[in-house]
Formats: sequence, C-alpha cells, structure tokens
Amino acid sequence: MPEIGLNSYLALSAMLFTIGVIGVLTRRNVIIVFMCIELMLNSVNLTLVAFSSFLGNPTGQILVFFVMAVAAAEAAVGLAIVIALFRNKQTVNIDEINLMKW
Repeated sequence: MPEIGLNSYLALSAMLFTIGVIGVLTRRNVIIVFMCIELMLNSVNLTLVAFSSFLGNPTGQILVFFVMAVAAAEAAVGLAIVIALFRNKQTVNIDEINLMKW
C-alpha cells in the first residue's frame, strides 16, 4: 500500500479550510455557519497532525487533543447561544438577527 505524503494531507486541509471559508461567507443560516467554522478548525487540526507525523514529533498530536477539547466546549456554548437566539427571534437567519446592531 503506497504511503500518503505530507502534500496530500496539506492539500486536503487547504481544501477543507476553503470550503469552510466559503460557507461562512455565503450562508445565512447560523447553524451552517457554525459548522463551517468547525470545519475550518478541524482542517487546521489536520495540518497540525500531518506536520507532527511528518516530523516524527508527537507533541502536535497531543496539542490537537487539547484543541479538540476546547472545540467541544466552544461548540456547546455556540449551540446554546443559537438555541437562545432561536427562542427569542424564532429564526436562525443571520440577516434577521440584529441584536448587536445599533
């Protein structure tokens, strides 16, 4: 079985990050924007693991576990905010949520 090189992982990570950026910039649903942000975070994690594996240093892989723990907490808080917004506004459309506007 041929070994997958570092460039393949970096290309996949760049592609996932690009999809996440496009999703954040083009979508209006808060939950989808939130999922796109998570996709970007996971693409960065993939890059970190790829470099860690390529360099033979497990420190990066351990750091990814901490990042994933923080991301899980961030996801819980983010979804709680989305639920609170939905209960108040009855919508998850970004254009209709103007709590922070003057």
